[in-house]
Amino acid sequence: MATYDLEEQEKIDGLKSWWESYGTVAIVVVATFIAGIVGTQVWKYYQKQQIEQAAELYASLQRIEESGDPKKIGDAAHLLLEGFSSSGYAPRAALISARASLDAGDRQNARSRLQWVLDHAKEDELKDLVRLRLAGLLLDEKKYDEALKLVESKHGESFGGLYADRKGDILTAAGKVAEARAAYQMALDRISAKSAYHNIIQMKLDALAETK
Repeated sequence: MATYDLEEQEKIDGLKSWWESYGTVAIVVVATFIAGIVGTQVWKYYQKQQIEQAAELYASLQRIEESGDPKKIGDAAHLLLEGFSSSGYAPRAALISARASLDAGDRQNARSRLQWVLDHAKEDELKDLVRLRLAGLLLDEKKYDEALKLVESKHGESFGGLYADRKGDILTAAGKVAEARAAYQMALDRISAKSAYHNIIQMKLDALAETK
């Protein structure tokens, strides 16, 4: 019995010694671990709340869009752009606002919204689409060099035909007929012959054939 007590006492003394040396470190490690778990849960909850709020605002924007009022649409979109810029809803809100502004003749605001998408969107396909729209606006404003820069930038393969077609439009407007023909031919090569859009491009190319 005495031997047992002695062994137990030695264990206790050993634990005391270990605690004196590493107790504080152990507390810090455990506290950090617990804080990490709690922090992760809090962050997940925060993200979930953000997504839900962004979704509600976007649904509200879609309802407002039916009014056709560019100011109301712009104000609603602004809430998403400012408060939830990292969400997938924000760039789509910017597109809705851009379309409303363009319909109202406010080209400057439309360009601003489209540029916002290019600067903030995380989806490459969305950016590819916006470059086409921006290039179209710049074409209308006869800013051919800026428009060409957009359509000559890197883009997804699925947009190849559309980009080549838009490039042909820009070059045609700039009076660069030979280059425009090459661009339209590239567009034809990349777009299905069964597509109605293919016929439109062919018409553009045929029209250039009559141009010296």
